[in-house]
Amino acid sequence: MTASTLLNEPIRVIIEPEPAGGAWNMAVDEVLLESALRDGICTLRWYRWREPTLSLGYFQSPDDPLIDDRFTSLPVVRRLSGGGAILHDRELTYSCAIAPAHPLAAEPASLYMKMHAAIVGELARVGVEVAPRGIADKGLDGNFLCFSRGDANDLVLAGHKVLGSAQRRRRGAVLQHGSLLLERSPVAPEYPGIIDLSDVSPPVIDVMRLAAVTADVLGRKAQAGVLTNSEVDRATQLARQAIPTVPPATVVGSNAQLGRAATKS
Repeated sequence: MTASTLLNEPIRVIIEPEPAGGAWNMAVDEVLLESALRDGICTLRWYRWREPTLSLGYFQSPDDPLIDDRFTSLPVVRRLSGGGAILHDRELTYSCAIAPAHPLAAEPASLYMKMHAAIVGELARVGVEVAPRGIADKGLDGNFLCFSRGDANDLVLAGHKVLGSAQRRRRGAVLQHGSLLLERSPVAPEYPGIIDLSDVSPPVIDVMRLAAVTADVLGRKAQAGVLTNSEVDRATQLARQAIPTVPPATVVGSNAQLGRAATKS
């Protein structure tokens, strides 16, 4: 698709109705990047995790000696994006996949800032005042976990990182995904979320509104969407090829149900 055609095409928005396993979540994100590259389909997706799961950055090894013993019994998956590992548990996760012809595909740094700004605005609406870190803390770059690192684009609250994002670029298409921590995970209680840190008790986080404001970043009308049958089939294939340390029960999460998932924009 050309850039002018893309500007007239709606952004597909998927809000998953149920939490899913880690391998399925990562497989769907990869499929969305493939669809953006092959078919020019731009998609925004918000989803959750069925159980505590460790996702490794693309260049991290499941045998890394830095992996804490408390994580060894968890499902382990690999993200397409780089960066540090993430303990996914009590969070909301977003991903957006944009085609090479989309204007923001040529400005990946701008995509970070605009998506984060939209989330800042929506959280402020419910009384949660997060802000960009602004200046990177390079001394934290070697830490194994993403939420122990200090990127300039991170969103922080009361000195704690509560949102981090990462990208993967493939022949001009861009996949960006990020984790918004809601509450401490019992597996990693040193990372508080916005519910733990906010003065609002508790803040009401509306995923539908988060989806609406982040869809607006992409500059076109949002439209409720679902995975196509071929995308479900491809995601199933990718999930089954995931890191073998993932327990079988987490390999594919409710494929038929997730494939039918729709959302309001």
